[in-house]
Amino acid sequence: MSSARLVDGSEPRAAWPARLPFYYGWVNVAVAAVAMSATLPGRTYGLGLVKEPLRAELDISDLRFNVLNFWAVVIGAACVIPIGRLIDKLGTRLVLAGVGTALGGCVLLMSRAATEWELAVALTLVRGLGQGALSVVAIALVGKWFRRRAGVAMGAFTLLLAVGFIAPIFVVEAAVGSVGWRAAWEGVGLALLFGLVPLGLLFARSAPEACGIAPDEPAIDADRSAAMTLGAALATPSFWVYTAAATVFNLIFSALTLDNELLLMEHGLDGKKANGLVLGVLMLSGLPANVIAGSLARHRPLGKLLGAGVLILAGSLLLFPLVSNLGLAAVYAVLLGASGGIITVIYFAVYGHTFGRTHLGSIQATVQVLSVFASASGPVLLAVVRERGGGTAPFFYTFAVIALVLAVAAWVVRPPVRAVPDPQVPAEEAEGVKEVW
Repeated sequence: MSSARLVDGSEPRAAWPARLPFYYGWVNVAVAAVAMSATLPGRTYGLGLVKEPLRAELDISDLRFNVLNFWAVVIGAACVIPIGRLIDKLGTRLVLAGVGTALGGCVLLMSRAATEWELAVALTLVRGLGQGALSVVAIALVGKWFRRRAGVAMGAFTLLLAVGFIAPIFVVEAAVGSVGWRAAWEGVGLALLFGLVPLGLLFARSAPEACGIAPDEPAIDADRSAAMTLGAALATPSFWVYTAAATVFNLIFSALTLDNELLLMEHGLDGKKANGLVLGVLMLSGLPANVIAGSLARHRPLGKLLGAGVLILAGSLLLFPLVSNLGLAAVYAVLLGASGGIITVIYFAVYGHTFGRTHLGSIQATVQVLSVFASASGPVLLAVVRERGGGTAPFFYTFAVIALVLAVAAWVVRPPVRAVPDPQVPAEEAEGVKEVW
């Protein structure tokens, strides 16, 4: 904190977050969970709540809507990159307010769409601002405050999301059934404008330094963990290994959860009954995995934990082609949920922990773009494999092999280490980053 004194010689009064008896970053964790939950209108499961009545009213076929949705995801990803840079320049607080306002306005616009063209424009903006931009802001809200305890913070974040993702679904679903999709969607937009935006302005804080609070940095070798730029991060093998593992999981998970009922029916199971079982087990197995991964992340290398999560994912993919009853379906769901619980926590924590906080917005935005493309591609790849004959087993076995390779890579790759600045070496020569293997 600054040592400047006031005119009367007294110490300046610290900002109120610095006067609290606990680290203010935990407040940011709660705000981040609310912000991530507020991405609902831009996510597949959120749009699924209004898809059918929307299609019926606008007379759009299922295939046509899916095509519109695919391009909305792809084009909407363009919103993400500038948001990452704005986070690094303006801070998460202002960007959260701006993105929340824009998303709320676009949701209101979508609730008034009367033609396919109007829907396409609104859907693209909602996808880009919700699934893309607001997700990056939510992750940065935690990442900008935590590094030494990043795993624990992200574990708490994902636990809060378990409630934050589920509760709004029931509320919006009930609203759609009682007042119709347009009124329900309008309510979502108003909640963003008059709920999320004021909450962010009141309680979100961009970084500990802005509040006069000591940052949550590693106590040892802090200089050797100096913040890296996006370009420097992209030049490291660890960035691409971590990102490949996370995006492959997103690709697989989006493909499996979107077509889960059909996949189970293809294995001779009661689609609805088995689907309910699998989704329930996914949730129940994911929560303890979040807790375990968050607690281990403080004492174990994040790359090795990510490798363990991807190894479990490979096991679930190898098992699914053999599923022939509800018992095996439940085992498959346990493995998939556990892998998701581990990978999600590490995905949220690893970039800030590994590459520092200064340029985290730009780094995380780049990862989010790749993640969005992977999520959009998963269902398409699965459909292509199915239509070419031979069932879906080739999809599972191929990605099981890819997951095994990535598990090994994540286990052995070493995070980058920035050389300790030498006072005898000019700054221009001291900025190089070396990868330690």
